[in-house]
Amino acid sequence: MKLKVVVHSAEEGGYWAEVPAIAGCATQGETLEELFENLHEAIEGCLSVDIQPAQETQDSRVLEITL
Repeated sequence: MKLKVVVHSAEEGGYWAEVPAIAGCATQGETLEELFENLHEAIEGCLSVDIQPAQETQDSRVLEITL
């Protein structure tokens, strides 16, 4: 699996990164090496969350919106 990661320099020093394809998936590190190690853990943690599917009934509507 390939994922794009956006790496930022942190104001207080070090780096932080976010994974746009996984909402809320972000981490930080003092060095780039530490950041990359933390990214693997963060991605694994974000993908391992057990998300329950929405309960649909006959009266339910499924909508797709763009924000």
